Amino acid sequence: MKTITNLGIVATLALVGFACEASDTPGASSVGASPVPPPGFALNGSAKRFCSAIWVSERDRSDALQQSVLLTDDDVSDYEAGHFAFEVDEERRIVTASREGASGRARHFGDQGCIILPPWTDNVFFTPREVVSALPDAATTPWPMGDLLPAGPLPDDVDAGLLAEAAQVMLTPGDNRAAFVVVHRGRLIAEQYGPGVHQDTQLESWSMGKSMTATLIGRLIQMGHLELWQAAPVPEWQNSAGDPRAVIRIADLLRMSSGLRFTNSGATPEQMALAFVPGQWDHWMGYEAPIDVFRFSTTREPEFPPNTVGRYRNSDPWTLGYIVRRTVEHELGEEYLSWPQRALFDKIGIRRFIMETDVHGNFILTGYNYGTPRNWARLGLLYLQRGMWNGERLLPEEFVEFVSSPAPAWDPPVYGGQFWVNTPDETGRGDRVPTLPLDAYFALGAGNQSTYIIPSRDLVMVVQSHRSPAAHAPDRRDREFEALGLAVKAVDPAWSW
Repeated sequence: MKTITNLGIVATLALVGFACEASDTPGASSVGASPVPPPGFALNGSAKRFCSAIWVSERDRSDALQQSVLLTDDDVSDYEAGHFAFEVDEERRIVTASREGASGRARHFGDQGCIILPPWTDNVFFTPREVVSALPDAATTPWPMGDLLPAGPLPDDVDAGLLAEAAQVMLTPGDNRAAFVVVHRGRLIAEQYGPGVHQDTQLESWSMGKSMTATLIGRLIQMGHLELWQAAPVPEWQNSAGDPRAVIRIADLLRMSSGLRFTNSGATPEQMALAFVPGQWDHWMGYEAPIDVFRFSTTREPEFPPNTVGRYRNSDPWTLGYIVRRTVEHELGEEYLSWPQRALFDKIGIRRFIMETDVHGNFILTGYNYGTPRNWARLGLLYLQRGMWNGERLLPEEFVEFVSSPAPAWDPPVYGGQFWVNTPDETGRGDRVPTLPLDAYFALGAGNQSTYIIPSRDLVMVVQSHRSPAAHAPDRRDREFEALGLAVKAVDPAWSW
């Protein structure tokens, strides 16, 4: 597995426009960097999103720009004025985004999707792999292992009218919704798509991918290669005498309670001053810089004792991703990039799921991943069935219980184990989705991407949306809540909120 040192991360950032200095000791923070990144840094992310829209999602390019690439009103006005531009190299599949004399680039690499490029090369530092499913044709295979749906009417205890109303509310024109899928008792009972989207469209899923990372950890636990409560097998932590990170457990990482120093929204000015690049969110580094995200996360120093502070930080799922890769390559002796297809996706009917990587071939499953609504529904079904699929246990039942239970370090108790939970505390602050039963838990991603799992109603619901806040009404999420409540009522007439 190729990595770069902590000093190497700094050198990479310096070449994309940062002036940084750092110690090469594990966990050392950089000093002396400008708190304002150059325009080219953010442009890498813009180029990556447009590249993925073109060659992963295969969307209309004009729609994709407005709905998923131009994230702010300033982006839109600058693009329309010609100050923000994109160049598409069709032959090499490279997108270059430019603005105010700066530029950022990304390139499509087949089944690894689009990858941010360093400024000095058009290539990546790993060998891309083709990922091929062993499953038969989905069109002739019954749901959920395939896409063949029953021809008969809905069951008598399902209110088709309420489902239709829910879909209409969810896909309100102008909200740039992409899809809404409802599965009840294993049967797909509602499905509707936005303009230009169909059941096989690979849609931006953003942080729903964190729940996929958890699932890969769960597979390795079920296979006997990891344990939930073991100390995280990160050699840098375990082999350095007196390293306080040695006590961080896999469970702490799943709960986003590792205590690693890692800045995101909500950080104090004092915390921001100690970010890897002072003044910048560490959380976004993997989305905009051509770095090794696994090395970046595992070299952060501790800020809090583990399991004492719950915070939403990419350090924890990236470290889990590192553990997955190291276990697959060193314990199983298997090829990493195609292992999820063999070990998980083929077992639950997913023929294609694009997990994009960094320039070193590490899955950036915190945001750079693309899945169809039906495939997210299949993942939800795996959890609804408490880790069982076609008579085979794929996840330990205890693991399913763990990820869907409130993490003790979070206040309010809104988070589980790379899933969000709907359980309120005594003040009611934890009730995140008031139109859903309290036992609901869900994968969530930026821009309203959601896979809701509701065991008490035997329901899975998937919502996928186009990301841009500049392209939809600010109360879009309120309509999502209303539609979700209507869908629950469609299978449970007594439900009210």
